[in-house]
Amino acid sequence: YYVFGFLFVVFIILLITCAEITIVMCYFQLCSEDYHWWWRGYLTAGSSGLYLFCYSLVYLSTKMVVVRSISVVMYVSYMLIAAYTFFILTGTVGFGACFWFVRTIYGEVKVE
Repeated sequence: YYVFGFLFVVFIILLITCAEITIVMCYFQLCSEDYHWWWRGYLTAGSSGLYLFCYSLVYLSTKMVVVRSISVVMYVSYMLIAAYTFFILTGTVGFGACFWFVRTIYGEVKVE
């Protein structure tokens, strides 16, 4: 039963890391006076889903022994669904963190 606690801790670390990286990249973008951060904030964290899918293809070609082509199709299909879900999850966390960051820093600016 310790495995689920460990997985939960790793999941929390993943969410925190996605949020921090997105905030840093958003900060660099705002410093260069590019204020179109909405989609970039989503795609920065969501790109980890692309990494997950690419790694699953590498794993398929190097470690797995597949005899039938339908097995490859099913594996790639399920990994595409999992990677897309991961993309949505991490992208949403990244966008939320970036949105909170931008609201916070522009909320502190005093306009006189």
